[in-house]
Amino acid sequence: MSHFTDALSAARETFDSLGPLEAPVQRAADAALAALTSGRKLLLCGNGGSAADAAHIAAEFVCRFKDDRRPYPALALGVDGGLLTAIGNDYEFNDAFARQVQAFGQPGDVLIVISSSGQSRNLLSAITEARRREVTSVAFLGRDGGFTKGAADIELIVPGTSTARIQEAQIFLLHVFCELLEARLPKE
Repeated sequence: MSHFTDALSAARETFDSLGPLEAPVQRAADAALAALTSGRKLLLCGNGGSAADAAHIAAEFVCRFKDDRRPYPALALGVDGGLLTAIGNDYEFNDAFARQVQAFGQPGDVLIVISSSGQSRNLLSAITEARRREVTSVAFLGRDGGFTKGAADIELIVPGTSTARIQEAQIFLLHVFCELLEARLPKE
């Protein structure tokens, strides 16, 4: 078998494992709908490729996903290099997102964290701060959920051992999340 065939087989296996995540992705969309239709916002974060995915999904709400509609407030917490390095320097990198949740999070907002391993202390700290601020937390995790498993209000764990296949499945789930919301969000 070729590498391509092996990768395709692994992707199919990963996507076939997503069936049990239908209910949690719907709960995540319901929580985000409640927030966005009551004047609240989405806060998204991750590290590395997951930070890029967080920025991508924030853009889907502020710009649009498929349909032309009004913008909705969504902030990717990993895009301001000056802010991240200031927090990392003056405090510590584990506070990089929690400090922003403390600054921007309000009761009724939704925090979405994305991690292919579930092993990011700064994301766990953000979830902890979200709970203190009455911000609903949604965790898109991979592997077995790592030490973040069980911390968020809603979690979607993509099982597997390949970071690439987990990330591909997570972006699929995040796009389904966007589709569920866009079908129900007011256009004006």
